[in-house]
Order: sequence, then structure tokens, then C-alpha cells
Amino acid sequence: MPIIKSARKRVKVAKKASLRNSKTKRQLKSSMKTLVKKASASSLKEAHSSIDKAAKKNVIHRNKAARLKSRAAKIAKTSGVKPATKKSHPSTPKTKAKSSTTKSKTATTKK
Repeated sequence: MPIIKSARKRVKVAKKASLRNSKTKRQLKSSMKTLVKKASASSLKEAHSSIDKAAKKNVIHRNKAARLKSRAAKIAKTSGVKPATKKSHPSTPKTKAKSSTTKSKTATTKK
């Protein structure tokens, strides 16, 4: 156990961070296993989500995240899963951008 106060705090903080990281890694591994075991659109979506979360939290490198997502998509494609498409909501009207009306300044000339 460290003697210096700041070193003691660092031990506590590192312990909390390792717990968070291990939870994220566990979630990532389980979602990938689920995808490999039973490929479906929902399991692909969950796998991509957990990969993105792990990359965002710097648990895995962003290049590794891209590689894992590519592998997940390949697994899903070989098993015949089509990716879920985003549905647009036609009930929500699109708002028009306000046009900025600038007043042109006319220069008056004195003779």
C-alpha cells in the first residue's frame, strides 16, 4: 500500500477504472459470441453498439473497433442476415431553414 496520499488515491481510481473496463470488455465479448452463435440483425446491432462503446471509452483502439465491426458484418453477411435499415418518420415535418434577409446599404452620393 502506498504511503503518499496522491498515490493512495491513484490506486483507488485505477481499481475503479479497471472494473469499468472489464465490464465493457465482458459486454463486448459476450455480444460477439452471441453474434457468432446466432447471427441476427439485432445481435449485429448489439455487437456494433458494444464495439462502439468500447472504442469510445478507449478500452480498445479505434482501428481494432473498425476491424471487429468489419468481421461482425462479414459473419452476419455469410449467415444471410440483412442489416437493419433506419426508418424515416414521415409524420415529422421537415423545417425550412430561415433565409437571412440582409438589407443592402445604399450609398448616397452628394454632388
